[in-house]
Amino acid sequence: MALKNQYLIDLLETVKKRNPGEPEFIQAVTEVLETLQPVAEKRQDLIDAGVFERIVEPERQIMFRVPWVDDNGKVQVNRGFRVQFNSAIGPYKGGIRLHPSVYLGIIKFLGFEQVFKNSLTTLPMGGGKGGSDFDPKGKSDGEVMRFCQSFMTELCKHIGADTDVPAGDIGTGAREIGFMFGQYKRLRNEFTGVLTGKGLTYGGSLARTEATGYGLCYFTDEMLKANGSSFDGKTVVISGSGNVAIYATQKATELGAKVVTVSDSNGYIYDPDGIELALVQQIKEVERGRIKEYAERTSHKNAEYHEGSVWTLKCNAGSIKLDIALPCATQNEINEDGAKAIVANGGFAVAEGANMPSTPEAIETYLSNGLLYGPAKAANAGGVATSGLEMSQNSERLSWTFEEVDSKLHGIMKSIFKACDEAAKEYGCEGNYMAGANIAGFLKVAEAMKAQGCV
Repeated sequence: MALKNQYLIDLLETVKKRNPGEPEFIQAVTEVLETLQPVAEKRQDLIDAGVFERIVEPERQIMFRVPWVDDNGKVQVNRGFRVQFNSAIGPYKGGIRLHPSVYLGIIKFLGFEQVFKNSLTTLPMGGGKGGSDFDPKGKSDGEVMRFCQSFMTELCKHIGADTDVPAGDIGTGAREIGFMFGQYKRLRNEFTGVLTGKGLTYGGSLARTEATGYGLCYFTDEMLKANGSSFDGKTVVISGSGNVAIYATQKATELGAKVVTVSDSNGYIYDPDGIELALVQQIKEVERGRIKEYAERTSHKNAEYHEGSVWTLKCNAGSIKLDIALPCATQNEINEDGAKAIVANGGFAVAEGANMPSTPEAIETYLSNGLLYGPAKAANAGGVATSGLEMSQNSERLSWTFEEVDSKLHGIMKSIFKACDEAAKEYGCEGNYMAGANIAGFLKVAEAMKAQGCV
């Protein structure tokens, strides 16, 4: 889908000039502007109010030094980020990513995506994102704690329960959230719902850990049902072996599918008998090991480990046949060749558990081949939706049951699919859930921005 609207073409050129060397951010903005063309044609009032220009520019960008001392007594220095992108419909909300690849462009892309994702949840949350180029892999608990305390010493000046509520992301799990929350409480002398993804003993929500993976499957199930299909009896290929992948595997299996792959940054497991989830959890969540250990330890004799990307879709016997692909690892993990492999190997649906895991060429391959495509900002919104539910529980000083939270999550994912479907139909692109997600997410934020004036 190429840009043809001259106003949006000019706007994209401005974005490229203002944000050189940030390809992920420019990719995210390009995709959104392409799908918003029918809105720009219909809504001159939003153009007159400068909404398009304002929505692609973060409200605030914060960068800071994060010094900490390693176990050898040596001072280490990382760089910290928080991009507060848009607060038109609520306080900034978005995770903290700890990974060596983190730089300003990655955080801006994630924050921009978060604006639309949070809007789709129907909850009052704006969009933001944060992180650092710190790598928690191979670090001791003491080193992670000292980094997190230093990171929060600066970040605490810019966040708050009614201002900006961070959460976890890649590299930031329960351990890291705990250390950050403890330091925030110590510095600010207040116990508030300033972070989500907290432990259950200090304000966390049941079902938050499972939420992104469960929500992905709930959204995918709605998309399948709307097109006369279901998970039942289908073969599913999942990438990643972190939080999202693990709980997507669990829920897809509960819905009647057979999940045959998981992966990490080194390689992937193909298990034609169905992934043994308890073993994956032991290796990744308890031992923090590598996924190749699965092949050595599983009771499934046909399991294979392969180096490289799972999206080559190769096993010792030939090609991996699949019905549904759920990428749950990282951005741009599926390129055009990976998308073509999904099509060639029988895939008819792709739904994204990771943020922007498909390149533009991959997305074009899905759409041109008639695949059902659930974009990340809709399909993986279950995590932030449940973070919003955690914020509600913190505000009320209440704790809901797992079943209550899961039921609310299921309802939210159904409403997200419905919003995507209806917006796509209204703006002349029925069945294109990427366009529907962008349009539905944009319109709620745009109306709020217009109502609040030029701010």
